Amino acid sequence: MGREPSLTHFDATGAAAMVDVSDKAPTLRIATARGRVVMLPATFALVEAGRAGKGDVLGVARLAGIMGAKRTADLIPLCHPLALSKVTVDLTLVAPDTVEIEALVKTTGPTGVEMEALTAVSIAALTVYDMLKAADRAMRIEDIRVVQKSGGRSGDFHAP
Repeated sequence: MGREPSLTHFDATGAAAMVDVSDKAPTLRIATARGRVVMLPATFALVEAGRAGKGDVLGVARLAGIMGAKRTADLIPLCHPLALSKVTVDLTLVAPDTVEIEALVKTTGPTGVEMEALTAVSIAALTVYDMLKAADRAMRIEDIRVVQKSGGRSGDFHAP
């Protein structure tokens, strides 16, 4: 299916512009993104025991991810501000060294929420890093990606 000419990030002069979605019908849009933070086993043990120097790493990262999703349009140029109806951010400890992060975002609107889900995971991962960097500067944020989306004209997507 070809892209409609009006759904482009370029204006008539070729300059960057926000896509005009005013003619698109609002539908239920859902996106899920995932990522992970890999750390030293000793750092993981601090998080698991609730003994990180800055407090409840997982709780703060969960809240930061939710707040990040709500501010996506302020962070990503040309991204539409959306009224989100649901944002969940789940952080799971996977021994011996990984915090897995998954965000689910929903809206009923004319454009999708993939960017909001990706932002939620990214902000949660950055918060984990920030709260633990004194203990482990070698942490890695990895594999942030959309794993599922539904709604809209482009159809559903499920990552392999």
